[in-house]
Amino acid sequence: MKTKIARMRTLFFSAILILSISFKGHAQADPAQSINLLDEISAADTGSTTLLPPKMLPTQRLLWGKRGLMRNSDYFELTPIKRQRELKIRRDMLVSHQILGMATLGAMVAQGIVGAKLYSGNRGLVDAHEALGALTNICYFTTAALAFFAPPKMLNERKGYSSIRIHKALAVIHLSTMIATNILAGQLESNPALRPYHRAAAYTAFGSFAAGMIIIKF
Repeated sequence: MKTKIARMRTLFFSAILILSISFKGHAQADPAQSINLLDEISAADTGSTTLLPPKMLPTQRLLWGKRGLMRNSDYFELTPIKRQRELKIRRDMLVSHQILGMATLGAMVAQGIVGAKLYSGNRGLVDAHEALGALTNICYFTTAALAFFAPPKMLNERKGYSSIRIHKALAVIHLSTMIATNILAGQLESNPALRPYHRAAAYTAFGSFAAGMIIIKF
């Protein structure tokens, strides 16, 4: 019991530290500096077809590609001026992505604390755990959607080490483990033996998500 309480305290105070770093970084960062629209525009040959990067996420290509769904509207016609408008939309979506990510982390912490008590035998918290699970999922997948469906950058990243590349690699881990956590959660009632795997997936999702938030600030 003492070990479980110690784990809960460690999880709680670690999350508080992460949230403090995140809020401090967000308060000090200028979105125009982190996503410099004018530099991206000037770095591309706006008189040619280089208005779109060679590589995009499938979700971005679906919406924002040369023949993407958004190109059916004159408002998002593929021109230098309108691409600059898209980059402003991208900036707003990624700022929202960061803010909602903080809320997601808080929801994960709350669900983890309640989940630990639930595993210790406090069955009265089942409804609270399920409600927090729903909140976490809404926040998490909305946060993911803001990144997946944001307009693409003007140019792809340069090769080599970068915090963005690590952030994306961690995103693969926490996305897959979040999906696994939800699948396992739906099977726990009929197969309680899956609890250790459910808990391991949940902790991995939390750890990689928190690490992704930290790495993007440095």
